Amino acid sequence: MVKIRGKYSIAGFVKGHVVIVPFPFSDLTDIKRRPALVIAILQGDDLILCQITSQAVGDIYAIQLDNIDFSYGRLNQPSNIRPNRIFTADKQIVLYQAGQIKLEKLTEVINKIIEIIQYSNP
Repeated sequence: MVKIRGKYSIAGFVKGHVVIVPFPFSDLTDIKRRPALVIAILQGDDLILCQITSQAVGDIYAIQLDNIDFSYGRLNQPSNIRPNRIFTADKQIVLYQAGQIKLEKLTEVINKIIEIIQYSNP
């Protein structure tokens, strides 16, 4: 384990890690720390991440995330993984790791992403 910005984390990232990253406000006046799920590690310094929110989500894509879904670590409150909200980020922006979700939950997220891509209208 290594210490990153005052928090302990493992040296590398793997699929299924829940990490905390800075997200800018839409008006770019400030940032807020938000959780995200690592869904792929790309060659070089990039990760593909999936947004996680504690807000109620009214779309058909959201996947509930509770502390029982973690193999270790946790979030402060029940949340929703947003498989329809994926983005690429440099590993250097990760503030710390909050935990890792269980394989079953990760598989559910990956399958939902595949479903979104396969069945979306052109």
